[in-house]
Amino acid sequence: MLYRKIEAEIEAHLRSDSDQILVIEGARQIGKSFIIREVGKRMFPHFVEVNFVEDDEGQKLFQNIHTANDFYFVLSSIAGDQLGNYDDTLVFLDEIQHYPQYLTMLKFLREDHRFRFIASGSLLGISLRTTTSIPIGSIIRKQMYQLDFEEYLIANGFGREALAGLHSSFKSRQSLPEEQHRYVLDLFRRYLFVGGMPAVVNEYLASHNLVRVRELQNAISGLYEDDASKYELEAGKKMTIRRIYGMIVSQMENKKKRIVAKDIQGRENDRFERYEDDFEYLISSGIAICVRAVSNPRFPLSESLHKNLLKLYLNDVGMLTAKLYGLNTQPIMENQRSVNLGAVYESVVAQELRAHGNELFYYDNRSKGEVDFLIDDFSAGTIVPIEVKSGRDYQTHSALNNLLTSSDYNIHKGIVLSNEGQVREEDGILYLPVYYAMFLGNSPTTEKVYI
Repeated sequence: MLYRKIEAEIEAHLRSDSDQILVIEGARQIGKSFIIREVGKRMFPHFVEVNFVEDDEGQKLFQNIHTANDFYFVLSSIAGDQLGNYDDTLVFLDEIQHYPQYLTMLKFLREDHRFRFIASGSLLGISLRTTTSIPIGSIIRKQMYQLDFEEYLIANGFGREALAGLHSSFKSRQSLPEEQHRYVLDLFRRYLFVGGMPAVVNEYLASHNLVRVRELQNAISGLYEDDASKYELEAGKKMTIRRIYGMIVSQMENKKKRIVAKDIQGRENDRFERYEDDFEYLISSGIAICVRAVSNPRFPLSESLHKNLLKLYLNDVGMLTAKLYGLNTQPIMENQRSVNLGAVYESVVAQELRAHGNELFYYDNRSKGEVDFLIDDFSAGTIVPIEVKSGRDYQTHSALNNLLTSSDYNIHKGIVLSNEGQVREEDGILYLPVYYAMFLGNSPTTEKVYI
């Protein structure tokens, strides 16, 4: 069983005195159902699982239920011998977004105190936008992602003490010995191929067969494309969402790395507002990571974002490299200078930063240049600009320099992530190995810190 950090959070909630219902949300195929099932069966003598997608494809027993009493009647008709009481029974409502009325019903199920409940969904961001009565106060929403690099290291046998040693070196701004640096960097490069989808990681650990790994990754990409057809009623909108999703990879090679509205359907005067819902689908469903532009890089960044300018990244770097390189391992593992790995490195850093609790922004100014990522540093009440470098020019970053030297923004430090193993600070810029992105975060449960 793969180690997942969210397991401890789920268990802590279910052991707490809170009667709020935990809702785990995230993209398809990231392991939500599996981890809830594992925790639930371990902690509760009675564990009942209801998958609303399977119900819709089968008997449709739960499809037209709109009251708690009717729900209990149907539940007891199929799982009566598995139901106990509030203290010993956990009912898991899987794919809850498929029957949106149950999102509203969670409030009443909580108030009844008949059983404990937990739920998961892969398109909750979309469903909650159209739910007439959101059960505010009755639910706790927790975002889940695929395996991040820390979890990938542990899956590959990287010991907890070794991981703690990495974290200690990061906090004390110490470089690893060259042999250790090369070893961790090699694991990081393999992560660029495998990514963090649990089924893919398990396949890689079992077989180390890149052909099979790529088959699984391509299958998941196809599933994501098909999902648009399930949850959008307008045929034209389905095609537009699939079109934008397919453009994410190709636009990564552009200098601005943005999808431009006029390129979506080849209409010269198209505007972003026409496709706002399509972008929102990709972001809310969790299959794309959004990095929004800011016009004024000040803390907090959300106050100065530019809604019509954004970059999209695939939610999993392994699926990106599958599309870019297929079975060719040389561009990454041999760090071929003829291949620009900037898009891949930016994608994995976006994935890491987002998984660790950061809202992502970038800065683009015609005169001052573009900085890859900006994140809030809540502890210091400022922002941290981050540049990602895949090549040997990691010390060239004029846009970052411009931000740090500007008296308008009160930015005290910047970070450059690269393949370079030496940790050093110069002119307010901290140079870190790219794998240290796993220690940059704002989540209070992950003990990440800025330095």
